[in-house]
Amino acid sequence: MAHVKLLDTNTINKIAAGEVVERPASVVKELVENSIDAGAKRIEIEIQNGGKALIRVTDDGAGMTLEDAALAVRRHATSKLSNAADLQSISTLGFRGEAIPTISAVSKFTLQTRRADDELGTKIKIDGGKNQDAHEVGCKVGTTVLVEEIFFNTPARLKFLKTTPTEANKIHEFVIKLALSRPDISFRFINGNRVALATPGNGKVIDALSAIYGTELTDSLLTLKNDAADLKLRGYVTKPNILKSYRSWQTFIVNGRVVENRTISKAVDEAYKSLVSKSGFPLAVLIIDVPQTSIDVNVHPQKIELKFEDEGKIFKAVYHAVREAVAGKDDAISHDLTEVAAAPETPHFEQLNLIDETSEPPPEKIFEPSKKSSQPEKISEPVKKSSPPEKISEPVKKSSPPEKISEPVKKSSPPEKISEPPKKSSSPEKISELEPIGQVARCYIVAQGGADLYIVDQHAAHERILFDKLNGYAEKIPTQGLLIHRVVKFDSWEAELIEKNLSVFAELGFTLEPSGENEFRVTEVPLDAADADAENLLRGIIEEIFAGVNEADDLAKKIRQATLAMTACKAAIKAGQELNLRQMQILLNDLARTAHPHTCPHGRPTIIKFSAGDLSKMFKRT
Repeated sequence: MAHVKLLDTNTINKIAAGEVVERPASVVKELVENSIDAGAKRIEIEIQNGGKALIRVTDDGAGMTLEDAALAVRRHATSKLSNAADLQSISTLGFRGEAIPTISAVSKFTLQTRRADDELGTKIKIDGGKNQDAHEVGCKVGTTVLVEEIFFNTPARLKFLKTTPTEANKIHEFVIKLALSRPDISFRFINGNRVALATPGNGKVIDALSAIYGTELTDSLLTLKNDAADLKLRGYVTKPNILKSYRSWQTFIVNGRVVENRTISKAVDEAYKSLVSKSGFPLAVLIIDVPQTSIDVNVHPQKIELKFEDEGKIFKAVYHAVREAVAGKDDAISHDLTEVAAAPETPHFEQLNLIDETSEPPPEKIFEPSKKSSQPEKISEPVKKSSPPEKISEPVKKSSPPEKISEPVKKSSPPEKISEPPKKSSSPEKISELEPIGQVARCYIVAQGGADLYIVDQHAAHERILFDKLNGYAEKIPTQGLLIHRVVKFDSWEAELIEKNLSVFAELGFTLEPSGENEFRVTEVPLDAADADAENLLRGIIEEIFAGVNEADDLAKKIRQATLAMTACKAAIKAGQELNLRQMQILLNDLARTAHPHTCPHGRPTIIKFSAGDLSKMFKRT
């Protein structure tokens, strides 16, 4: 058995680095927060190779003396507190000097600093925690920290870093949040010799948002406010129809500190829950001020998480403030929120070819369950208006569940690729022979086949049809030109990703042309996609590309499959779209010609069957 022994300082620092320095973004966070605590009004961050090669943070803050700088690179040295009691009322973002020794232990580190009253500044160099060199040097007022070759002496940590775009984006995201938390500071972020972000530092959150996301977005923001005796809340949120598929553009600031908190996130989600018809996250910048003694900032080594003394109180305050801003303060949506929920994506049936104008209208018919007769043109009264029978739930509970017409689907299975032309289903239930009866809740098609009843999810069914059609194209997806070109504004990192992957977008049916700073003109979109879906589809492709940059094998193939499934989903008929019987029949016929008619590309069932025996059991006839 090994003997107990004390670790040397260098090893201790490397272990501590594992808690504080998770990735290059962690280094940027610690250094920039130190600059903020030093009273800086201008902060510049520069990175190379996603921060793996170089991170430089320069500020015009107070600076340090030679003695203070020498202490700052030692463990447990800080200017932020004096004793344990101070931990309960921390008002600064970090403890000056806490992260410096851990960062310098895993990098080639240089600190240069000078106070306004000093003629000369101080320069300290540390190489992997060793060879400390401190001397006076001429430099400008403030502090500059240079971190090079991070994790050069811990190859196991270096190996687990993500790709350069991923690491750079993590840094970019955090700089954005810091800039929003301190609009009185001018931030400048340089990524690989390119200015990716610059804020004015005039103290106005809306101007910082405009510099980051553009005036087109900020012009449509909704303001929220909720003031109480011991809680003040203010900020901005977007309308329910302006969503993104990632939560990273939500920023929560508590007592000046950027934090992550499940209670706040859940409150925002719940406030939007009944107002949006698709998955996604609104932009939210929430600034919360509470008594310092009512929060705990020490629940995470990097202090990115925070715990409230009364989580329920915070939830209610955020929920009601966001709900009021979204539901009652904006004229564009206050007239009918239910309409907004269904409005963002309206299908275009003239593009989907669900109306056969050349065919003669079929004769009107009266539904007879026991006979198969011709199909009617339309339903005078939608089926969904019928009153449901009372106490239907109890028989259903006692009966066997309805049969699902589908193959077993694995939850983690990606959208499948169709390697050959779609074949007609060999299932004993001939989907093409089903006869539509009507529509329930403008979402489900009710059909009959022999003595059996079928319920078809119209969105899932059409999603399968479009996916198979798009996937049938071996090369570039056919496009349709836009009569009026759309100009779309992106974040700087999104614009950079688009520039590097224009060929990928072209293969997926999008023709893009640069039209300004972080702007692209959309001139062509996929043939089956609606013009209104163009921006959402583009942002979805960006997310798929970003999510796939860590996958070395078959990246293009994976992006194509995921994007086709997403395109089919967004272009498909939506819940809430009323169909006549002719459109229902066309949909069923097209579904029958697909290779996998019983599931959508995401694995959800398209059809549920109720046999005559199932119905008899439900009504207790057997």
